[in-house]
Amino acid sequence: MTADPVIPEYILIIASSARMLVQAARTAGLKPLVIDRFADQDTQAGAEAYRRVESLAETDIKAAVDYLIECYGVAHVVYGSGFECYPDSLRYLVSRLEILGNRVDVFARVQDKKAFFSCLHDLNIPYPDVSFNPPLYGGDWLIKPLQGVGGVGIQRWRAEEESSTGVYWQRYIEGGQNSVLFLADGGSPQVIGFNRQWSVALDDRQSFVFSGIINDSELPDECKALVTDWLKKLVPTFALKGLNSLDFIQAEGQGYVLEINARPPASMQLYDRDLLVRHVRASQGELIAGLSAQTGCAGYQIVYALSDLRIPKVFAWPPWCMDLPESGALIGAKQPICSIIAHAEKSRQVLEKLSIRQQIIVNKLHQGIDRYGIYSKR
Repeated sequence: MTADPVIPEYILIIASSARMLVQAARTAGLKPLVIDRFADQDTQAGAEAYRRVESLAETDIKAAVDYLIECYGVAHVVYGSGFECYPDSLRYLVSRLEILGNRVDVFARVQDKKAFFSCLHDLNIPYPDVSFNPPLYGGDWLIKPLQGVGGVGIQRWRAEEESSTGVYWQRYIEGGQNSVLFLADGGSPQVIGFNRQWSVALDDRQSFVFSGIINDSELPDECKALVTDWLKKLVPTFALKGLNSLDFIQAEGQGYVLEINARPPASMQLYDRDLLVRHVRASQGELIAGLSAQTGCAGYQIVYALSDLRIPKVFAWPPWCMDLPESGALIGAKQPICSIIAHAEKSRQVLEKLSIRQQIIVNKLHQGIDRYGIYSKR
């Protein structure tokens, strides 16, 4: 018999950028204690207490984790993006706290590309051809890091270039970039929504960096049903729990799985639902029935800097901006400046709003530098 789920008063949130989860925790009535790399203004505003760290490596987070446990007696942690490269840090967290989300071994198994694609093969779930050695035959291939997040480090493969370590190769398929946000209790999935996303080329070696997402996928119902069937196989196979997303390409009527993000993804903030509470309860084996219908569309986009810039000492951020750097912060070229969000009845209106709002930020921050000082692609 499963014990009743525990909804803690204090919750430790740790991620490369924790703002989304901090705001979700506040909305759910929880008190978030935060560790992340940026300590953005809106993260600080929502946190009960926070610590900024240089990285998510165990050596960098250990003192912050120990401090928050000692001062607040926090016993539960939700982790977000950024741990793909730091599995030892997750093992440290589980030695001190109860993880609300996927277990460390589950997260590691999903990140093990050989095991993941072998599992897809066994489950008869299609995916683009992969190779763990330089391809011996021609075609259009991508080279990807074995441990990556947000598309960072993905580039087109050139056969004449020297082979890298810590990478794999995947055949490039031209098609729509999609994802499905879902909850899981270790055995069954609960679909929250299908999303369309886009990437941006920051340079030749950063060609597919995550840029934005909208909760209107334009996928036909039969495609959504097929992807849902995939989830019904994948969730029990990997024992997935809590909020996750599945990224896939849709090309000429065929879907191809790319990866599972086995932690709360960016698309979580596009849905007006109590998803953090649902994440906590699903992590403890309970899927809450009765998802409310989503009204309208929402879109989220990251604004990247084209050149180095410094945030003015006095700067009025529009209310639709998020992940706000502190006044005077230096933003390096190709790094995120902030994020923007838009809501409307139709997806076309959302995309138009994102474009206009992005240009407003450009005009405010890059006057006298470069009126096109951002990266964006949809």
